[in-house]
Amino acid sequence: MATEYGQGYGPHGTFDLDERRRRRLPTALRAPLEARHWREFGYVLLSLPISILLFTYAVTMVSLGAGLLITFLGVPVLACALAGCRGFGALERARARRLLDLDIADPEPLRMKKNGPMAWMGAVLKSGTSWRHLLYAVLHFPWAVFSFVVALNFWAYGWALLTYPLWFWLFPMYGGGGGLQLYGDEHHRIYLDNPFEITVTALIGLLFTLATPWIVRALTLVDRLLVHGLLGPSTLATRVVELESDRGVVVDTAAADLRRIERDLHDGAQARLVALAMDLGLAKEKLTEDPQAAARMVGEAHGEVKTALQELRDLARGIHPAVLTDRGLDAALSSVASRCTVPVQVDVDLPARPAAAIEGIAYFTVSELLQNISKHAKATWAAVDVWRVENRLMLQVVDNGVGGADASGGSGLAGLAGRLDAVDGILVVDSPAGGPTRITAELPWRG
Repeated sequence: MATEYGQGYGPHGTFDLDERRRRRLPTALRAPLEARHWREFGYVLLSLPISILLFTYAVTMVSLGAGLLITFLGVPVLACALAGCRGFGALERARARRLLDLDIADPEPLRMKKNGPMAWMGAVLKSGTSWRHLLYAVLHFPWAVFSFVVALNFWAYGWALLTYPLWFWLFPMYGGGGGLQLYGDEHHRIYLDNPFEITVTALIGLLFTLATPWIVRALTLVDRLLVHGLLGPSTLATRVVELESDRGVVVDTAAADLRRIERDLHDGAQARLVALAMDLGLAKEKLTEDPQAAARMVGEAHGEVKTALQELRDLARGIHPAVLTDRGLDAALSSVASRCTVPVQVDVDLPARPAAAIEGIAYFTVSELLQNISKHAKATWAAVDVWRVENRLMLQVVDNGVGGADASGGSGLAGLAGRLDAVDGILVVDSPAGGPTRITAELPWRG
């Protein structure tokens, strides 16, 4: 029986019995032995010495720089202090990725309009990222002390009490034997030495041991928030990068649309109109010599005019159909569905019309998906559903074709996904081999 490595089978296809037995254990019993717990526990232990070093560096350098601000030396000292905090931040991000499996991007780099030490110092001091790294150095120290003490005590007491039956005999007791003395004086002493007391002690240690992974996980949750909030990219900077990327997608899409329109005009209607002008010129020359031939050429030119007009209508519909502006999505999508090569059921349930830009994107999305069905799906029917959920416009196109549609690899679906992403939309493709294909698009109600 074939399966993937990591689901109970070894790298050579042999079943790992130990792995299967381990996975049969409840999560609460398995947690103290899992690698995740030991990574998180190691993170907490390392946090204390690292935070002491970082806190000492930050406080010392910032205090020195602030004290020297009455002279010019304070500026470079403060800049070096912030740059050092950024360096420590890179170390902390790497440690969080390795031990906490925290997927965090590096913050935005310094933006310098000029080169040189003065420009560098100005960029460091004006960077909000630098000051957030300094804030992390200050805030993380007390939290690291607290989490270190809590985690280490729970871990040490838990394992010590759990294994107490193995080492209780090490403690001497009056009259022989051994046991842990809880309290008492020379005449009144209480020892944990009989089987009942030893068992209860071990059970208490078991409870501590089982609770330790969840306590450590709760402690590292705060570390995750600190690293993500203070050492990662700022929300504003991330949004700016997204908007810049979306602007690039919009510009590229607009340029591609202009090239398509120019190509369609050049290869279609323009070529027909040129040929029409030549035919009419020949017909004009033959009008006196051979009226019948001239009339036949005029008739052919009339057919060419009709074809050119139809191509111009199709091109105008591709730019922005009048029916969409006048009557909305329901009528526009019904018009598109009527031109599809397979029967299409259209169901539009909208309480009002969305923003004009969103309405146009929704129209072109459905139009392109129906074109794909006509060209590639080999389907016998299709359906289009449009509805609203809160402040989102939902589209779904389904067909019973051969499936296998893929939004990756530079396909038309990838371009469509990029166009939707430019307006904070989402495209989800569910198209297994053999079909059916279900493509869902989500758009903001107002652009």
